[in-house]
Amino acid sequence: SSVSKKLGIKVLSDGTVQDLFRGIREQFESLVTGLSHSDLAAMSLGLSHSLSRYKLKFSPDKVDTMIVQAIALLDDLDKELNTYAMRCKEWYGWHFPEMNKIIVDNLAFAKVVKAMGYRTNAKDADLSAILPEELEAEVKEAAEISMGTEISEEDLQNIFGLCDQVITITEYRNQLYEYLKNRMNAIAPNLTALVGELVGARLISHAGSLMQLSKQPASTIQILGAEKALFRALKTKHNTPKYGLIYHASLVGQAGPKHKAKVARLLAAKTALALRVDALGETESNEVGADGRSKVEARID
Repeated sequence: SSVSKKLGIKVLSDGTVQDLFRGIREQFESLVTGLSHSDLAAMSLGLSHSLSRYKLKFSPDKVDTMIVQAIALLDDLDKELNTYAMRCKEWYGWHFPEMNKIIVDNLAFAKVVKAMGYRTNAKDADLSAILPEELEAEVKEAAEISMGTEISEEDLQNIFGLCDQVITITEYRNQLYEYLKNRMNAIAPNLTALVGELVGARLISHAGSLMQLSKQPASTIQILGAEKALFRALKTKHNTPKYGLIYHASLVGQAGPKHKAKVARLLAAKTALALRVDALGETESNEVGADGRSKVEARID
């Protein structure tokens, strides 16, 4: 050991020494005079807190906690946004049902409702900043012959309030996505280059941390997120799943139905390599990920 080399003292560390230390710890109160059980408990608690703070301060995993939280919040926002937008379309649909089929985008729908108000105002409303020219003309034409019912001013104000929520949440969601993209490019550039920031963040979140994910073999990364299907297949002796979260990567989407499993397997192998470079490597470039992506694309073509 380093003590033996520097000080020239023979160091003995075996089972007997471990037993001796264990005995000292157990009989510490009787060996040290004036030390009560409550004092010893307080000292032990203080030491454990200090060790925990030290580990947390120097934890290599703590930086990707932000990614785990951000992707979880992004998924929650998407669910909330879909619920609010659906309610907004249903509510305003009583007054102007034809607009639901014309404007599909949730944000554009909410902005048009805010700009137009009653459908009778459609003719004079300027929607050029929100919609393309042909869609604007279609909305105005549909408003002239709409089959919707009349609504009161109070109804319209409540619909406006809901539209404000949709617009605010959408803007915050876009801001959060940009933040997540920047964090992913900083922490896991090679993983991001291979599978994209959203799939990469979901893989990290599912594994718990970047370090934990980098320790997984390619076969595990390939089916990460499909654990229920895997255990069900093993139990019923059916075919095991070919992919999990990695299925949503753009490279797997580009492949034909017959080749998706092969591409997922190849991509998982490249992802495992990229993850180890991101987690343990010194470089901050995305060369390994970009090179792996080009090789997978070449195989698809």
